Formats: sequence, C-alpha cells, structure tokens
Amino acid sequence: MQSSALIITLQMDAAAAAHFTELRRRHFPPHRNWLAAHITLFHALPMPTQDRVLRDVADLAGATDAFRMRVDRLLFLGGGVAYGVSSEHGAGLRRSLAGRWDALLSRQDRAWHGRLHVTVQNKVEAPKARALHAELERDFAPWEIGATGLQVWHYVGGPWESVATFPFVGSPA
Repeated sequence: MQSSALIITLQMDAAAAAHFTELRRRHFPPHRNWLAAHITLFHALPMPTQDRVLRDVADLAGATDAFRMRVDRLLFLGGGVAYGVSSEHGAGLRRSLAGRWDALLSRQDRAWHGRLHVTVQNKVEAPKARALHAELERDFAPWEIGATGLQVWHYVGGPWESVATFPFVGSPA
C-alpha cells in the first residue's frame, strides 16, 4: 500500500460495525489494531486525485439506495480470519467506481476478485488463525447486514483518517 493514499470502504449499519469491531478488538493483535471493522473496496487510490474521487463517490452514493448484504461464510486468510460478505449490489458499486477510475487503480485494486469481506483477525501465526476460524465456524449461521454508505479515508502509514462519509438514500430494506 502506498504510504499516502485514499481508501474507499463500504459502510455497514451501526450494529454490524459494532459487532465486527468487537471481534477485531478481541482477536486482532492489539499493536496492529488501529481501525474499526470495515469492508474495503479500494486500497490505494492516488492522493492527488482526491477531488475527483470525492465527486465520484458522492455522485454514486447519492444515487444508491441502502441495501442488504449477506454474511455467508468464514474465510481463513492464512494469518487471519474474515467474514465473507455476498452482495451483487456491493460488487456492482465497486465495478462502477473501478470503471471510472481504471487509470488510477493500483495493482492490488486491479486484482480484486469480487470478494467482499470483513477482517476480524490478521497478522497472526497460522495455527492461531486456524483455531479462531474453527471456533467461529462452530456457531456460524449466515445473517444479513445493511450497507448504508461509502466512506473515503486517508492512509498515512498506520491509522486511517476519515475524509468523508456519503450515505446511501434511505435505510436498508
């Protein structure tokens, strides 16, 4: 990731964000857990394009109804665990922005495979991640969460700094 970049996330409803952030608090290494739970759409857009990015995100969010997403699987990340989130609508928003920003995308953002997720553990040894995956898998049942907006952040080498939040229209059905 660039040392100074823009990050775009899909905002979750407050209850889902609180639930996943608590899981991060419990399972993420404390010295690396600088962020609340999030669903990253873009990891590293160039800072000089901030005005364009903000306009595009505001336009898209203002024309999008809030929607539901399905938390439908647990993902073993090798050194962590994430919850997989299925949403054709969310993936479509991401594709729409990627189409507008083709020339701006980093290698990581170009390689996106359409898998939305919320990371609750990362940067741990594989056995610890496997144990958490097994623990969470025992009681796992799919559920739905709301997507309520798009967020823009500055990445400056550690914690992210909020730039703007653009709510979707209405509340998730």
